[in-house]
Amino acid sequence: MNFALIICTYMRPKPLLQLLQSVEGQSCYPNEILVIDGSTNSGTALVLEEQAFENLTYFRVPKEHRGLTRQRNYGIERLGENIEVVCFLDDDTVLEKDYFEQLLNTYVLFPDAVGAGGYIQNGIKYEFVGYSYQPSFDEFYFDGWKRKDGSRFVLRKKLGLDSDCLPGFSPLFSHGRSVGFLPPSGKIYKVEQLMGGVSSFRKEIFKDCQFAAYFEGYGLYEDADFSIRVARTGALYLNTLARLNHFHDESGRPDPYRYGKMVVRNGWYVWRIKNPNPKWKDQFKWHAITILLILVRFSNVVSTDKKKEAWSEALGRTVGWWSLFVNKPQHTN
Repeated sequence: MNFALIICTYMRPKPLLQLLQSVEGQSCYPNEILVIDGSTNSGTALVLEEQAFENLTYFRVPKEHRGLTRQRNYGIERLGENIEVVCFLDDDTVLEKDYFEQLLNTYVLFPDAVGAGGYIQNGIKYEFVGYSYQPSFDEFYFDGWKRKDGSRFVLRKKLGLDSDCLPGFSPLFSHGRSVGFLPPSGKIYKVEQLMGGVSSFRKEIFKDCQFAAYFEGYGLYEDADFSIRVARTGALYLNTLARLNHFHDESGRPDPYRYGKMVVRNGWYVWRIKNPNPKWKDQFKWHAITILLILVRFSNVVSTDKKKEAWSEALGRTVGWWSLFVNKPQHTN
């Protein structure tokens, strides 16, 4: 199976080098590697000049093509004709040696798959407790595995606002549980959403589906938008054996105020992609959860050490929510 890897990067030469070194040691190596660089300096280019990687082509994009979704579309347009599967990785990830081998095996085991995602293994501690386990209120339990549930979800449970869908599926009021809530079971799960930075898709789907131009710059939730649209055309799966680590490098991220505003406005956009005409109950739940999360973020000003960041993000979320009543995001496709 011929496959390509597209890495969109911005001002992260050192993390990118670590990722490429982990790609170099793969049991299954990409036929093409396209590095699409939106950096405003030559740091990434200099790093790649110092160390050569097989099948790698480097593109430094002009200003009009900067931003995650634009860079992804830019890379897709430059793929070779013989490519069958296109993989995407965030530039701050590091792969296990059989990542691509396991990921591509998803398409063999599930011929109906139009997309397959990898599994981020660092950060969350899961414990296998069996299939008859009764979880406590502050635990999340799925398929025989448990983890400590986040305080926000615990609060939502108490208020009757928890997601009513399996991980990786979005409820009609949005605010679901991502594929990050799937356990390290070694299984392959059918999903509706994939994380863009650890995803892959059959090349043929890009004839009719592109990453939305609405998501500028950092592109928060662009992956949810894209995968929900792709899931209408075929099946998506997450393979928990295709493992990697995601280190969330801080360089290249937006400031907390802008991030908070994006969380709300981009979240609204994705919600309406899934549910264009929500009933009043779904509208109430979406807004109730959004307001709840704003209040939680304001409370972090007292409960965390990063008081300035919490305040800025909470303010951005507040402005983003109020802006919906004046200027709603417009769907581009």
